[in-house]
Amino acid sequence: MLGKRKRVVLTIKDKLDIIKKLEEGISFKKLSLVYGIGESTVRDIKKNKERIINYANSSDPTSGASKRKSMKSSTYEELDRVMIEWFNQQKTNGIPVSGAICAKQAKFFFDALGMEGDFNASSGWLTRFKQRHGIPKAAGKGTKLKGDETAASEFCGNFQEFVERENLQPEQIYGADQTGLFWKCLPSRTFALETERSASGYRSSRERIIIMCCANATGLHKLNLCVVGKAKKPRAFKGADLSNLPVTYFSQKSAWIEHSVFRQWFEKYFVPQVQKHLKSKGLLEKAVLLLDFPPAHPNEELLSSDDGRIIVKYLPPNVTSLIQPMSQGVLATVKRYYRAGLLQKYMDEGIDPKMFWKNLTVLDAIYEVSRAWNMVKSSTITKAWKKLFPGNEENSGMNIDEGAILAANLATVLQNTEDCEHVDLENIDQWFDSGSNDACCRVLSDSEGAEDQAKPAEHRPSSKTRKAELNPEKHISHKAALEWTENLLDYLEQQDDMLLSDKLVLRRLRTIIRRKQKIQINKSH
Repeated sequence: MLGKRKRVVLTIKDKLDIIKKLEEGISFKKLSLVYGIGESTVRDIKKNKERIINYANSSDPTSGASKRKSMKSSTYEELDRVMIEWFNQQKTNGIPVSGAICAKQAKFFFDALGMEGDFNASSGWLTRFKQRHGIPKAAGKGTKLKGDETAASEFCGNFQEFVERENLQPEQIYGADQTGLFWKCLPSRTFALETERSASGYRSSRERIIIMCCANATGLHKLNLCVVGKAKKPRAFKGADLSNLPVTYFSQKSAWIEHSVFRQWFEKYFVPQVQKHLKSKGLLEKAVLLLDFPPAHPNEELLSSDDGRIIVKYLPPNVTSLIQPMSQGVLATVKRYYRAGLLQKYMDEGIDPKMFWKNLTVLDAIYEVSRAWNMVKSSTITKAWKKLFPGNEENSGMNIDEGAILAANLATVLQNTEDCEHVDLENIDQWFDSGSNDACCRVLSDSEGAEDQAKPAEHRPSSKTRKAELNPEKHISHKAALEWTENLLDYLEQQDDMLLSDKLVLRRLRTIIRRKQKIQINKSH
């Protein structure tokens, strides 16, 4: 009688090796003999392939997490996944992460994701989180996580050899990166928030979308922003056709762009637009897209055009802050232009913070961030490639910090604006550069202005009244003009042949009408 087979517990690395050998065509039986496990265990590993790979990718590559023998999941799996993506992003950007910061961020994500339960970011939770993902103790003590300069230098050399070997021009080299945008945040010292922010009606903004910028090394081909929100079709979109938005919009529940969304963007938007651009330049339809080393993106081999001429290359871990083009000031400039536009919108409308916040929608944010991306100069993008593509920035002009000039100009304007006299350059700079919803970014809570949202039906104008108000012989009220402007905007969103400039003009007119309405209300009081 045969004795029982000794129980073998495989490490994550062993499981990854088995997955690789299965893809190479080695049989279940042979692998079971090599590793001393049953065939059913090999089949289970194949079945859980994606989960094993995702777990390995989400762990710190230098921590030895691959030696672990289990993949213990968290009670709050979505929070765990968001946290490790956030942690890896902080690490690649060289930002220090202490245990206290980690716990505070976890509590923020728990609330922001609207999760249910009694979550406590205790020291026990922090220890288990680090164990699950193989995070070394040093990483949780505020140690500065610097970029890997050796890996960056080696990659730059290899990349330049690749470019020469493939005979690629700057027009054929692209970079893409993503960032979170808290689209409803306002500077704390403006809009009279400095004296009122302690009131219960004020809180930090948690409304967030993900934006991904993509452009080539010349800065002359900027693809439409990729925007990811939680809602499949936000209420603010109303009857708008998503294909007519100035951005490429996707929806998903998680914090960063998922595999399926990124692959869809790559195949349906990136490849066709790049092929069209290169064809217009008389160049071979051949290109490379440089990406970070985030766990959210599919493997390089899975991302390529049908003819294999447009491919993806990943940067090595922990070099984002050193050589990732979009992280060399491009994403920061987009955010600065967006927030400057938000501030200008407030000043143009001339209404109180409560009404400004209430009127601001995610659709407004999408148009503002699209405008911000369009305003980023090609020279700014070209400079961002100088470490990877030396010599390409020679004719890019003077090295001027667009954001610094923008901040200085805004501070001057605000100091001469009612209710904004307390703002200064330091506050604007903090607001521009704030990466999350901290004390520099505040809005009014949903409880404020609730009385304005529930107006009786008898106070709403009938269709007959609205038609009368549009009669040229009748006086047209600001309210009626605003209502029909909103209707016209909805109409334009449904048309597939309208220019972005036309939509922006109408949005500007809506701002003017709102301001006139505010002035009239003030006079009546």
